[in-house]
Amino acid sequence: MAGTQRGMINGMRHPHASVLALCALALIAIAGCGSSSTSSSSTAAAGPTGTTSDTATTQSAPVLPPAVAQLPAAEHPRAGQFPAVGGRNLNQLATLARSSVQLGAATGTFTPGVRRFAFALTTGSGAFVYAPTALYISTSPRAPVKGPFLAPADPLAVAPRFRSKQNTGPGGIEAIYAAAVPVAHTGTYDVLSLTRTPHGLIGSSGEIAVAATSPIPNVGQRPPAIATDTPASVHGDIALLTTRTPADDMHAVSFNQVLGKHPIALLFSTPQLCISRVCGPVTDVVVQLEQQFRNRIAFIHEEVYVDNNPAKGLRPQLKSFHLETEPWLFTVNSKGVIAARLEGSFGVNETRQALQEALQ
Repeated sequence: MAGTQRGMINGMRHPHASVLALCALALIAIAGCGSSSTSSSSTAAAGPTGTTSDTATTQSAPVLPPAVAQLPAAEHPRAGQFPAVGGRNLNQLATLARSSVQLGAATGTFTPGVRRFAFALTTGSGAFVYAPTALYISTSPRAPVKGPFLAPADPLAVAPRFRSKQNTGPGGIEAIYAAAVPVAHTGTYDVLSLTRTPHGLIGSSGEIAVAATSPIPNVGQRPPAIATDTPASVHGDIALLTTRTPADDMHAVSFNQVLGKHPIALLFSTPQLCISRVCGPVTDVVVQLEQQFRNRIAFIHEEVYVDNNPAKGLRPQLKSFHLETEPWLFTVNSKGVIAARLEGSFGVNETRQALQEALQ
């Protein structure tokens, strides 16, 4: 079971991640990104080694329908809803799941420390699952386990007036799960998610690949003083500034003009060309929060591809940040230091917190 997540990570162009080349959230039903076994998790009852347990077999049940009605509960999971480790390994914990879902990782850049692991859960048909969820982590399926680490669902919904054309399709993602997990050393960690529903626990597994270092600027560091695109730099061609419909207005100033002078929210995303199809919702979240913070923070949106043409490759601004994936959000304080960094999909709560970090 863990091997399926390894296959997903190894299929990326970059050792840390590549949302550009892969449906990072496994949106296989609505994004048409392929539904081969190498891009989705198998049953949690099979355990991380792929060896089916007799206990899980007798307790197995059909994959549950999406628990959309439980989204409010998914936003506030409680530790008491999940089994204590109690000396069990991941294989043994996995047998507690009565059925399985698929885990699609939304983050792929990990270095040693306590790191954000974001993900979506879907049924075999691709429908999203929302219910209280927690993660367990181990260096191998039979090694000591740490957890449960609560993974609150962070809503991606915005008010209708902030919804773009790229965020209006049926069956779209409504929230993203994220947990802070300890990965103290380099190497590969096995992950088990358990989700509490009225019908019992459902689960899925995956992996986290931790590298020794990453060239991507991180919290506490100074970002490169890049020149981002403005109406002047594209000679008034707004179509080159943003692929969002309607166009956003986060291009008034260049990043290097305000770096070290004002707090900044720098978003790398391409709503129309995003393969994982999370850029539209993520950009809408930032556009909505811009209304609340625009008097205190300079909001800047940078598209991903040269001339918005994937065949021309990545824009130099992404290369300066060593990014091969999107979306990314960096918030920078008035001293020119990165205050928060969000990779992949992120919702209203995490985005608001990242903006507040830039103001502190």
